[in-house]
Amino acid sequence: MTTSPKEILLVGLGAVGSICAFCLKKGGLARITVVARSSHALVNDYGVHIKSRRYGEIIGWKPDRLCRSVSDAADQKYDYVIVTSKALPDLITTSTMLAPLLSSTYTKHFGQPIYALFQNGLKVEQDLYDALVALGEQPNSKIISTSLYTMTNITTPGVVEHLSMADSIFLGIYRHGDFTTCVNSDEEMKILAGLAAPLDSGGFQVQLVPEIQRKKLAKNLINVVFASTATLTNYTVPALFRPAPKRGSTSYEPYLEPQTASSINQYTIPVLRAMLLEVEALARALGFPDTKDEFPSSLVDETIANQKRMHEDPRNTHVPSMLLDARKGQPIEVEVIVGSIVIMARERGVPVPVSPDFAKSATLLNRPQRIETLYALLLVIQNQALGRKLSSPALQIS
Repeated sequence: MTTSPKEILLVGLGAVGSICAFCLKKGGLARITVVARSSHALVNDYGVHIKSRRYGEIIGWKPDRLCRSVSDAADQKYDYVIVTSKALPDLITTSTMLAPLLSSTYTKHFGQPIYALFQNGLKVEQDLYDALVALGEQPNSKIISTSLYTMTNITTPGVVEHLSMADSIFLGIYRHGDFTTCVNSDEEMKILAGLAAPLDSGGFQVQLVPEIQRKKLAKNLINVVFASTATLTNYTVPALFRPAPKRGSTSYEPYLEPQTASSINQYTIPVLRAMLLEVEALARALGFPDTKDEFPSSLVDETIANQKRMHEDPRNTHVPSMLLDARKGQPIEVEVIVGSIVIMARERGVPVPVSPDFAKSATLLNRPQRIETLYALLLVIQNQALGRKLSSPALQIS
């Protein structure tokens, strides 16, 4: 017995959205409607040009249906609504972006879909949860949260560079204010499996997890430390790790200049490690156990080692999306990536150390000082970007 394809609406055709939509359509188990606001005319006329290390070069790719706005797309029932737009709550909330779907009129005609947030950072689900409550819905099991690993950028308008040889995603049910329930009900498993199937068929490595927030926090280790550092220095992550090109070999930039590499290793890397330890301290306050399958203490050094391995590669041209946006003068995901850590730590009075090893530290503070410093500095970049964006006649989030 064949099953009909899932009706999926994907909001946001940036780099991540393009790869997700491409894979979902390629898998053949879903019919994909895409909302592409800022790039609608370009994609409608020419499609998306994908240059992928895994899938090759695809010219003129288009989804099954392309819409200019969520309002235009709110004319049918969807099984899942995937949000790949960047989470910028200080500019526009997810619930505002999805307002045509979160209306009594839409609900009366089509019911409410399952929402899946393919977004970086923490606390990204909160305002959508509140909107569903205000609508009179029971939001439990209505929101899937994710931790997504891919390397992709938009290099020029309409051109997506996909550097990953494997894309992976963790899917889990969002449970408001609950970080410790570690079992999925039969209903929750069915909801997760319904989205996992088309993703898996399209080439993603999919894992269904009983508690998603610890996986999101683990992914945020990379963004809160390495993406923030790249943004503040205006150098991509290879500047921390990649050896200089050998004489006679292909040149590349950035790389770790040998003359002062010892200073980076002596001062910079230990500070970055200390920031990762601050995130680990928050993980413990949230009740995430120090076990292999939960949030192991080894994750700190494993994160550094993995970043080093990936960014030593001379072929690695990936630019963290936060840095890319800063270079363009666009708003950055500072609130969900960095601000959320600061807020959650303050809420829980997390003891965070001055010394690099909090397990041995005798001096404890009640907030993550190093990450707060990142947050304070990144807010200056965000303030300027928001000023330009808010004064623009057209407010568009890609």
